Amino acid sequence: MQSYRITADEAKKRLIEGNRKYIERKELRNDVSPETLLRFCRNGQQPYAIIISCSDSRVVPELIFSAGIGDLFVIRVAGNVIDSHQLGSIEYAAEHLGTGLIVVLGHDHCGAVDAAMNHEPDGYIKYITDEIVKAVGDEKDEVKACCLNVKHSCEIIEHSLQIQKDEKEYGLRVLGAIYHLESGEVEFL
Repeated sequence: MQSYRITADEAKKRLIEGNRKYIERKELRNDVSPETLLRFCRNGQQPYAIIISCSDSRVVPELIFSAGIGDLFVIRVAGNVIDSHQLGSIEYAAEHLGTGLIVVLGHDHCGAVDAAMNHEPDGYIKYITDEIVKAVGDEKDEVKACCLNVKHSCEIIEHSLQIQKDEKEYGLRVLGAIYHLESGEVEFL
C-alpha cells in the first residue's frame, strides 16, 4: 500500500473548491498539451480522489470538480451502483495509486433511480435497478431516493474487507455526495 499523498480531508477541500470554481465558471482546467500528456505518461497517474459516479452524460466529474488529467480516478456506472468490478477498481486506486478519498457521486434526475422506482425494466438494466430497489425501498421522493442510493453504495464499499483495513490503517475515507444538475452544486451527505 502506498501512503497517501494528501489526506482525505485535504482531498475533500480540493473537490469543494473545484466545484465552487465550476459553479462560478472560473479557472476550469483542461490542459491537454503534449507536455502534460507526456508528463503523465512518464510519471504515471496520481489521483487525489476516487469518484464513483453515474454514467449519465450530464454528470462529468472532471468538469464538476474542475479537475485536470490525472487528478481523479473516475469509475462510471449507471445509477452509481457497486459490484465486485467497481470494488476491484476502487481497491486498485487506493492500494496502488495511494488515493485516500472515495466519493460516491449520485445526482438528481437520475434515470436509473427513476427506472427502479417507477418501471419494471427487463434485460441487463434489471441488474442495476434491482440493486437500486434494495437501496430506496418504497421511497417516493426522487431526491431522497437518490440520496438513499448513494448511501447504500457507500455502505457496500465500507463493508469491503480491504477497504475496512485501509480505513483503519491509513485513514481512507468514503463519502457520499449528490450533484444537482440545475445548479451544478455538489452537496456532500
